Amino acid sequence: MFSSQRFIPLAALLALGGCNTANSVIGSGDVHFGEAAKFNAAVQIINPDPVYVAGGALPGDSGATAAAATKRYRTDTVKKVEDIKTSTSTTGGGSQH
Repeated sequence: MFSSQRFIPLAALLALGGCNTANSVIGSGDVHFGEAAKFNAAVQIINPDPVYVAGGALPGDSGATAAAATKRYRTDTVKKVEDIKTSTSTTGGGSQH
């Protein structure tokens, strides 16, 4: 006959078998698995389909455009960066007697 010592592990295995949340077919996961990670990566890409202007630097260029930009940088003929303030702030706030 069955003793209680043999029945407990068998019942535990059957109970744990019912806890399987994966799909029954191996290799077929949830269709939405990884969707959040893919979305987060997509929103961090500036432009996945860039449009390059004529005469601009392109991926794989010979370097002539980069060389000209470097020459302008080294001879200090580039446009200077302008200081732009985007907000104003006030200080103080104490009461005067």
